[in-house]
Amino acid sequence: MSDAFARRLDPYRREILVHCYRMAGSADDAEDLVQETMLRAWRARDRYDESVASLRTWLYKIATNVCLTWVQGRPRRELPTSLVAAGHDPHAPLTPALDVAWLQPLPDETADPADHAVRRSSVRLALIAAMQLLPPRQRAVFLLRDVLGYPAAETAELLGTSVASANSALQRARAIVAAACPQESAVGEPADAEVAAAVRRYVDAFEAADVTALVGLLTGDIVLEMPPVALWYRGAGLYARFMERVFAMRGRSWRMLPSSANGQPALAAYVGDGTTFRLHTVHVLTVSAQGISRITVFQDPQVLRRFPAAPA
Repeated sequence: MSDAFARRLDPYRREILVHCYRMAGSADDAEDLVQETMLRAWRARDRYDESVASLRTWLYKIATNVCLTWVQGRPRRELPTSLVAAGHDPHAPLTPALDVAWLQPLPDETADPADHAVRRSSVRLALIAAMQLLPPRQRAVFLLRDVLGYPAAETAELLGTSVASANSALQRARAIVAAACPQESAVGEPADAEVAAAVRRYVDAFEAADVTALVGLLTGDIVLEMPPVALWYRGAGLYARFMERVFAMRGRSWRMLPSSANGQPALAAYVGDGTTFRLHTVHVLTVSAQGISRITVFQDPQVLRRFPAAPA
């Protein structure tokens, strides 16, 4: 795609990628989906009529249809909290569930403030996980209406359905998401000074392997989950016992590099062996005014490859 029309598509690539990620719950799948979207758009360039729809709207229609075809019949992306009951044994075996399609985080491109502003609340892990509970067409309606702000008539036209059908699907989708997704209004942004300070304290405590200091940063009902391990724990007491186990197993030499994913603070955790540090996990934090309320720890190699293999 080396012509002028392809260049017109390029400014929309990132937001279409994010749309595909919201639909698929996977950064890997989203990359494939945006490539297919751009290819279909380029092939149909002679049929594009700017008097009928803006280029952005036209691309969203193509991307949504590509995603709907893709997700049909595929297993939904999961987090442990939506798959199994909370654990009570912090010494349970950490066995990866390789047969599960796990939700993946999406690293932010924080260099673009407009990109961050568009995505920061509508791409949080909790919301993405909740949207995975929706049937594909309900997911598409929810995204077009409540995330992207398309009016009912335009949403119906994009999906080739009636306004009444689109509105009905939206009401069902809202009910499911509201039941599954905690209130996110109190969640701070990575740029907020208080959130940044909490993250710095978390880094200092983790690098010192100081479980007491870590617990002091958490809410009492902290949730810790660790895909691809199908285990999760609720409560500061279980968190403390689990982290004592981690430091006993992996040692007390750690480096944490700040990042950002899904509009939330993220940290790449590197464990040392005395001479070098290697990437061990990626932590995505949910930070509220009351403290850190959720930590999702990813160890999937497909997730880790998006972060530096060693600290600079």
